[in-house]
Amino acid sequence: MIQQGQTLPSATLSELTDEGMQNHSTEELFANKKVVLFAVPGAFTPTCSEAHLPGYVVLADQIKAAGVDAIACVSVNDAFVMSAWGKAHNASEILMLGDGDASFTKSLGLEMDTATFGGVRSQRYAMIVENGVVTQLNVEEPKQFEASKAETILAALK
Repeated sequence: MIQQGQTLPSATLSELTDEGMQNHSTEELFANKKVVLFAVPGAFTPTCSEAHLPGYVVLADQIKAAGVDAIACVSVNDAFVMSAWGKAHNASEILMLGDGDASFTKSLGLEMDTATFGGVRSQRYAMIVENGVVTQLNVEEPKQFEASKAETILAALK
């Protein structure tokens, strides 16, 4: 599993924008920026939709005021699903990134096999990344939701 102090691995994440499909390299997304990246097991799932994403939507302005250049949400879903989920939650301030083949998630060592829930998915986590280097990493224990929520990350930024 990736650790604090390590550089994010090279990977490509996809985003559906008004201009069409955009593929972003991790180098491009995180270079010379301070980014909060949080991951969810799946778009449109209960905890993810009722608490995780909404918390970041509500606190986006405060998180950015704490010196963050961008907030990104990643899931092992395609960019079409991530876009629809973001629109359903008014997440216009958040980059909704798809890791459709789980390659980014696997390269972090943060994958889990959920079997009938959708196979390989991401563990729930949040990290602060500065110029591509992980400076804070909060990985949730199974069936927990505390370490990766927006309030916890905002407190870590202050």
